[in-house]
Amino acid sequence: MRLFPAIDLKDGRCVRLKQGDMAQATVYSDDPAAQARDFEALGFDYLHVVDLDGAFAGKPVNAAAVEAIRAATRFPVQLGGGIRDMKTVEGWLLKGVTRVIIGTAAVRDPEFVKTAAKAFPGRVAVGIDARDGWVAVEGWAETSTLHAHELAKRFEDAGVAAIVYTNIARDGMLSGIDWDGTIALADQVAIPVVASGGLASMDDVRELISPRAEKLEGAITGKALYDGRLDPRQALAAIKAARRP
Repeated sequence: MRLFPAIDLKDGRCVRLKQGDMAQATVYSDDPAAQARDFEALGFDYLHVVDLDGAFAGKPVNAAAVEAIRAATRFPVQLGGGIRDMKTVEGWLLKGVTRVIIGTAAVRDPEFVKTAAKAFPGRVAVGIDARDGWVAVEGWAETSTLHAHELAKRFEDAGVAAIVYTNIARDGMLSGIDWDGTIALADQVAIPVVASGGLASMDDVRELISPRAEKLEGAITGKALYDGRLDPRQALAAIKAARRP
């Protein structure tokens, strides 16, 4: 059980969006590596990074910023955005990224995900981003006819390390994570699930450490951290206490 601080990259800067809308980007830092160091110093033990430009371009765009983050910190990094072929997967893992998150390609080419997961055990996750339950792709610009639960089940025996599930309507809105929807998806598969989108306060952290969320690997927090709505030390202390036998 863990809390992942998020760094979303746009034009080399650390930003937050509202519901994935690139036109509604708030810049929080011009130095993502420094932001990552700050998160590490606070005691976070795993970083979530998204190359937003890469998600739209279908290939890495903010590589320099990601590499700077890796060089500046020691904690594990999971990375999503524009990862759509084996060369990109291999490239990021060789550069020290701990785990890659495959989103659009998981819908377009599920066999690629299975091949990658087999080649790199424990280092490939699937990102499922849903709008009203339906999977969105291409940086959330398109909504497919595939239901989130159906997509999750496709990878049940593929060896993927985790599913990162985002309710797009909640993302960046500080309205609270969609716990019912996330837990319902987690109940469909044996794959660990990471909750994303809308974490707003300690109420969400308390949900994360509650018995009903026991199947979840953790949750991602972004805007609540940047806006000071979530005290990171209080949140991490609560999670640490919940980990005790």
